[in-house]
Amino acid sequence: MQSCESSSESTDDPLRRGPRIHRQPRIVVIGAGLAGLAATKTLLRHGFTDVTVLEASDHIGGRVQSVQHGKANLEFGATWIHGANGNPVYHLAEENGLLEHTTDGEKSVGRISLYTKNGLAHYHTNAGKRIPKDVVEEFGDLYNEVYELTQEFFQNGKPVCAESQNSVGVFTRDVVRKRITMDPEDPESNKKLKLSLLQQYLKVESCESSSPSMDEVSLSEFGEWTEIPGAHYVIPEGFMKIVQLLSQDIPSRTICLSKPVRCIHWNYSSQHQEAIAKTSDTNQLNNHNENHHGSQPRDDPLILGHPIYVECEDEEWITADHVIVTASLGVLKQNHEAMFSPSLPEDKVLAIEKLGISTTNKIFLEYEEPFWSPECNSIQFVWEDEAQLEELVYSEELWYKKICCFDVLYPPERYGYMLNGWICGQEALHMERCDDETVAEICTELLRRFTGNRSIPKPRRVLRSSWGSNPFIRGSYSFTRVGSSGGDFERLATPLPYANSTKASPLQVLFAGEATHRKYYSTTHGALLSGQREATRLIEMYR
Repeated sequence: MQSCESSSESTDDPLRRGPRIHRQPRIVVIGAGLAGLAATKTLLRHGFTDVTVLEASDHIGGRVQSVQHGKANLEFGATWIHGANGNPVYHLAEENGLLEHTTDGEKSVGRISLYTKNGLAHYHTNAGKRIPKDVVEEFGDLYNEVYELTQEFFQNGKPVCAESQNSVGVFTRDVVRKRITMDPEDPESNKKLKLSLLQQYLKVESCESSSPSMDEVSLSEFGEWTEIPGAHYVIPEGFMKIVQLLSQDIPSRTICLSKPVRCIHWNYSSQHQEAIAKTSDTNQLNNHNENHHGSQPRDDPLILGHPIYVECEDEEWITADHVIVTASLGVLKQNHEAMFSPSLPEDKVLAIEKLGISTTNKIFLEYEEPFWSPECNSIQFVWEDEAQLEELVYSEELWYKKICCFDVLYPPERYGYMLNGWICGQEALHMERCDDETVAEICTELLRRFTGNRSIPKPRRVLRSSWGSNPFIRGSYSFTRVGSSGGDFERLATPLPYANSTKASPLQVLFAGEATHRKYYSTTHGALLSGQREATRLIEMYR
């Protein structure tokens, strides 16, 4: 998948009578994740032949990463198909037999809470005591009631009071604490445990939202994220099977791996026509990168009819009529100034800055034998000394306090004896900077401390994700941060140049990826649908 040579242009091609150009349009897709692959597959299926995919890393899949481990596939990235009814990822998996061996423990109905499966979650305090099951259930019922209230602000148009600071975390802590403390029949000892449980639940929630804290998640927008009806599914053969299905009809020469993009020079004709007309000194452009194949700036887009050239890190320049950008929100936040010339419009920059993305990482611990009981499906860490804290902020050396739990992977016939820990926010980045031995020691000490079992052995192996420090990802997935709205996802998705720019060639730069889908952001189906959406824009333009 290394060649970036353009596909041949057919003179009798059915698209040649398009609105602007009398040849196949040249389309560059940046990123070979679900959005980029879905866009490419859709374009090829509709007769577009001059399509090139530029992928910065050495593999396809983006934030899907299934790691083969014995008989099992460990998901470092996307794990679930969220909902079945109308979910294109579900239908792709179902039609290709990927769910035939999904066990009942790998399906769940209702709201996902990290891993939900058969068995019982064990909640332990940092004093090494297990919280009674009835106390956990009482608190869980209360928390779920308040969670439903957080959905109503968007769904029912309820006004947000100033005291909540428009924050899911602030609102939830305030309401739950009041209900706990005002219950006259509950013993004080139970109240203290429930206040500690609240902080643990919010840590779990922030891992699910991929936010540093639920205090940063917008209360007024929280209910707009739309859940597809039906169960949630794990794919036993690995989520990468979905990636392979999307890519199987894409010719290998179409995808260029290890091909990071430095800058997208868009609206080239409009921006530089006057400058080019005033000077005949093109030696600098002509001499630049002469030894590389493909289109370079010396191929004047005014002559070729291409309004864009894509400058790659390896100094290659590739001309295009349209570019579909599927870079993550994290990459756009860090690189948008250097990545686009001319700069992005101010409203699009504001959308990038206002929307949130953080890092949720997994820590897999493998053991020779289980030290947990057969009915235990997770070990939850409840810090009693955090019960009254308003904001959970940890110094770098205390990063481990953000680990909310370790889930047991089922079935053991497939996974062996494996725990999956969760950590998010800045603390996840601190974890990434530690070596495996340090992580193994810290996790072992945590498990011993919370379970009260000092004989728990160190794991025989540690595996973990590192989405925050990955230069081509920079985070896990997006959320509506306080101050942002669903409209920001739509602003991010709006193609350039804007429609009111009458002189410029239309649909030059299009945007796809989970952070461009207003209702399905943060999901694999949102990413896939966004890629299809942008491909459809181009298909309809040339129809």
